Amino acid sequence: MNDYQGPVYEKSFEFALVIIELYKKLIDQKEYVLSKQLLRSGTSVGANVVEASAAYSKADFAYRMSVASREARETNWWLMLLQKSQLVTVDLNDEIESCDELIKLLTSIVKTSQESLKKK
Repeated sequence: MNDYQGPVYEKSFEFALVIIELYKKLIDQKEYVLSKQLLRSGTSVGANVVEASAAYSKADFAYRMSVASREARETNWWLMLLQKSQLVTVDLNDEIESCDELIKLLTSIVKTSQESLKKK
């Protein structure tokens, strides 16, 4: 892969690829507004994980991972909105489940990072 290896990087990268494929399906169904929001937040998760890997301090790492977590939660919002609104005929259960797993992983990383900062 590259020097950003690790479970959170791999999961966020794979998730971004899933979101890109979903975006294409949504565009095919002429859903342009929510799909764009979904694409932005869903791919931003991994971008923030990469930024965290280059953090200049533990506090910066915790902050950037918290941004990734917030982006994942926003992505979950768009997925749920698309599913419940029935604007498109795409089953989003797998994407929602993947997003939930990513949120749990990021939340754990953020909590652990913040706890290590408090111990100083």
